Amino acid sequence: MMSINTESVLNEVIDKMQDILKIRAADIPNIDLYMDQVTTFMDEKLRYTVRPGESGEKILTKTMINNYAKNDLLPPPYKKKYSREHMMVLIFVYYFKSFLTISDIQILLKPLTDTYFGEHEGLELEQIYESLFDMGEERMQTLEQDLRNRYEAVTHIFTDVPEDEAKYLRLFTFICFLSYDIFVKKMLIEQLIDELAEKQKLQDEEPKKADERRKDKKRKKENKE
Repeated sequence: MMSINTESVLNEVIDKMQDILKIRAADIPNIDLYMDQVTTFMDEKLRYTVRPGESGEKILTKTMINNYAKNDLLPPPYKKKYSREHMMVLIFVYYFKSFLTISDIQILLKPLTDTYFGEHEGLELEQIYESLFDMGEERMQTLEQDLRNRYEAVTHIFTDVPEDEAKYLRLFTFICFLSYDIFVKKMLIEQLIDELAEKQKLQDEEPKKADERRKDKKRKKENKE
């Protein structure tokens, strides 16, 4: 049975975990970029996330970005140029699309882009972006220890079978542990997004209901006269 050095893979992933927080706001160019410049920047900064067998593929293509704008995930560019805020939203989209549908991402990002994208008073999108990455840095050490603890837990099982079989069974168990965690968190995220969608729907319907109430009140007044 083929043997995989799970500990080596784990250490490699943990080393890469620091790169997840690689694109800070200060790393994003402070000038508006054309589409080609956007795809080049994203490819350079996020290439590490691609699996070896997919290394020939672009991180983000022009078609993807156009589709994001078409599906309201991303505000349209200004004179074919993308701002720093566009880049931040694209980074959110890139991470989310590995486990969420385009529809879910649109629901999740709509309040963010509607309220904090572009010129406005109050909290800036960049402040939100940075605060998330600050929290991520604080969480990284805990996450690393959690992964090591889970790996350590499976190294002491299946001691009564041949070593090759034991290595596979431990690998399988470790993946199951991680998958269960992903499954539960994904289910929670989807439920939270469903509730957000319902709230957005009620908010969108409120102006129509208010207009209907005004019309109804006007009709009743006219009937009395």
